[in-house]
Amino acid sequence: MDMDLQEIIDRTVAAYAPLVKASSEAYWEGTTTGSAAAFERYAEINRKIAELFSDSRTFGELRRMRESGSVTEPLMRRQLEELYNAFLSRQADKSLLNAIIDKETELERKYAAFRADFRGSRINDNEVERLLRTSSDSAELRDVWEAHKAVGRAVARDVLDVVRLRNRLADMLGFTNYHSMSLMLSGEKPREVELLMNEVDELSRDSFAAVKAELDEAMVRRCGITREELRPWHYQGRFFQEAPDLYPVDFDKYYKDRDLERLTIDYYRSIGLDVEPMMRRSDLYPREGKNQHAFCIDMDGMGDVRVLCNLTDNERWMETMLHEFGHAAYSVGHDSNPDLPFLLREAAGIFTTEGVAMMFGRLSRNPEWMRLNLGISAEEAARIAPDCRRAARLSQLVQARFMQVVYRFEKAMYADPEQDLNALWRDLVEKYQLLTYPEGRDEPDWAAKIHIALYPCYYHNYQMGELFASQMHRYIVENITRSGDLASDSYTGCPEVGRWLSEKIFAPGKLYPWNEMISRATGEKLTAAYWAAEVR
Repeated sequence: MDMDLQEIIDRTVAAYAPLVKASSEAYWEGTTTGSAAAFERYAEINRKIAELFSDSRTFGELRRMRESGSVTEPLMRRQLEELYNAFLSRQADKSLLNAIIDKETELERKYAAFRADFRGSRINDNEVERLLRTSSDSAELRDVWEAHKAVGRAVARDVLDVVRLRNRLADMLGFTNYHSMSLMLSGEKPREVELLMNEVDELSRDSFAAVKAELDEAMVRRCGITREELRPWHYQGRFFQEAPDLYPVDFDKYYKDRDLERLTIDYYRSIGLDVEPMMRRSDLYPREGKNQHAFCIDMDGMGDVRVLCNLTDNERWMETMLHEFGHAAYSVGHDSNPDLPFLLREAAGIFTTEGVAMMFGRLSRNPEWMRLNLGISAEEAARIAPDCRRAARLSQLVQARFMQVVYRFEKAMYADPEQDLNALWRDLVEKYQLLTYPEGRDEPDWAAKIHIALYPCYYHNYQMGELFASQMHRYIVENITRSGDLASDSYTGCPEVGRWLSEKIFAPGKLYPWNEMISRATGEKLTAAYWAAEVR
């Protein structure tokens, strides 16, 4: 039976691997140039991938092997599970699968092309963020916030269409809805995720309320308004998903005129990870038509890993570089394992690669990292350290509350797409982020969040990633650097950290279920305990 499975694996990979590379190349061209032709090519290749995995005869063979329990060798069983889930998700009407691909491709194009119309000028997301973070003029803040939210109105109908199509797909495959299907096919149990998110809600609720009250007072003073006049645009970001500048540390000044590429290369090299080859293949600076977000892409499962950024010399983009090249190091780590089959050259779980990226992204505000990598003085590092720690805690709490909003919105949306989604989003924002929504506003602001449209049912993985980041950090500090310094250790100059990551987390890829991988690497399964200790 293993031989029969090996034949299916060989046949599928021979067809699939070239399509993965071609799809990635088309996506890369589309997101770096805005080319409509590239996006159409991307859609066409994805239709071919869907067709490959929609073969009912092969799926029947895989199902028979899976149900019989005849495949016993561990490596073969893991590949069987990966193939089974890949085929299962495509066992639907071909026209439905193609409709989903076409709609998603159109949405990719619309998000990539959108620029906010602010007082007669087209501005990109970097400029939106700059204005929201630096202006104290309430009228200007409202105008730029609403200009950005206009993308929601431009895409909402298409997003709702694709949500309905995804739910049709889930129904055809025997799942309650697309949200449940997505979690289950990625190796997660919906009830376990819900309990985890409930636990994080409880662990963060009171701490967030306290810092939010402190933040409100600061924004009132900053903008010269009353507490009752505070609205979402006063919190220095498009979604209040990142911490406002509450504490008197101007992080951006430390990165002004600094070479973020060189800082990233040198830091990773100091811990035994070489990211320079990936950086040479990357596209790091903004231009018209280019996707305004940041991502890492494994082009072929063979080590061609790239990062897209839109760099400016500030702390936000330093954090992004550390984050995205954490993803990149992970991808190259499993791609370069010669003993790992092609089908298992992925992260153990969606959130495990996020956890690695987040652990490194946190360093851009770590004063010890800044001393060792930026060259600030020990006195300066000591002076800003207390506020850095408070800022890091605020960041974790603000992010956690927005993650609650997106997770619960998507869960409810896929359960009932026909409900009043504008009101649902508003109610969740007010409940979990403690924001006062603009009176009478009835706009699809939820659709302005690109993840809801194009990376569905993903956002809870950011929270699970934060838990994993804290768990890895604790393990590294106690067992590898052995500094015992949970507050400041940045691992700089410790190549043993890179060796541990490479051997225990990157190289295994999907060889083990994610919780088994975490247990093998850190000695215990995923826990919220270490994250909770950091934010309380």
